[in-house]
Amino acid sequence: MRVTVLLNVLALSLGLLGAVGAMPATAAPSAAYRVETIAEGLDRPWAIAFLPDGRALVSESPGRLRLVVGGVLQATTVAGLPEGMYLDKHDGPMDIAIDPRFAENGFVYLSHAYGSDAANNIRVIRARLVGDRVDEVRTLFEALPLKRTASNAGGRMAFLPDETLLLTIGDAFIQREQAQNPANHLGKTLRLTRDGRAPADNPFMGKPGVAPEIYTLGHRNAQGIAVVDGVAWIAEHGPRGGDELNRLKPGANYGWPLVTHGVDYTWARVSPYTELPGMEAPVLSWTPSPAPGGLLHYTGTLFPAWQGDFLVPMLAAKRVQRVRIAADGSVSQEALFAELNVRIRDLRQAPDGALWMLTAGKNARLLRIVPATP
Repeated sequence: MRVTVLLNVLALSLGLLGAVGAMPATAAPSAAYRVETIAEGLDRPWAIAFLPDGRALVSESPGRLRLVVGGVLQATTVAGLPEGMYLDKHDGPMDIAIDPRFAENGFVYLSHAYGSDAANNIRVIRARLVGDRVDEVRTLFEALPLKRTASNAGGRMAFLPDETLLLTIGDAFIQREQAQNPANHLGKTLRLTRDGRAPADNPFMGKPGVAPEIYTLGHRNAQGIAVVDGVAWIAEHGPRGGDELNRLKPGANYGWPLVTHGVDYTWARVSPYTELPGMEAPVLSWTPSPAPGGLLHYTGTLFPAWQGDFLVPMLAAKRVQRVRIAADGSVSQEALFAELNVRIRDLRQAPDGALWMLTAGKNARLLRIVPATP
């Protein structure tokens, strides 16, 4: 039976942590790096996505997509996005996914909020990127039911090797019990075809009273997703504590809100249970809450010390958490980039192995991280 690794985030100032507690502080970071600024003045950016030709796309919450060409953020926005997005302080345009066959079709996918303050959820659109504009914009999927708050939207996307698309949907905060309701999309990870339909081999396809798009259920608000060797991993927000790193198994239930290591914002207990039969335990749980904003599995060569590790950008904790999971399941961690003292929204690996980082909020920055010595 897999044991949940519980780590107090306050102890991370000690340096590298193990599965059962703090190890001696490291004398120096595991890799020396240099932080470069690509762009400043972004307005609540949410995601970075790299195109096969080396360009990058960046989404901003006020309803914009921006292109980065040759390492320079373009002044003009990508034209052709649809009108009528729900533009909350956090949502608007959210994640970006690049079609596995982009070289053939030019398709990009964008998750964004739709609806109103009192009734909203996540929509996925697909469009063909042509130069600095998008054409053939098509709505592929709309999550239901409409939720009564702008909080806990989810919205991260990633393609599996079979070219199906995973999409995280949050629990809507005040509707958290819906994460255990298989009839809707709240608090779930969904699996869709590239045309927005439920694949025929989804784990709940054909079961009465179950939304066919569901891949996993029992999640609070997953805002990080990465696919490693064909397996999806997510990083999700708990309430006050109980943030999690989860390895997804098709059809599995991850317990929220029946199972959690966190407590409510009022300090009331969400549930007396930290585990229950038939519910998957997290691989890693953080308390207090560092607020993971994304998830990256690093495979580049510029930082060989980090190869095969998860890098988790943190909003509240203002750092990137390096997580190494050994073959025996033991976990060690290291805090990176804490000296920047900024909320970090997204972190992506560039084609050359460098890291690109988005800070959060207004007047945010797009940063590039490379080895200290070329």
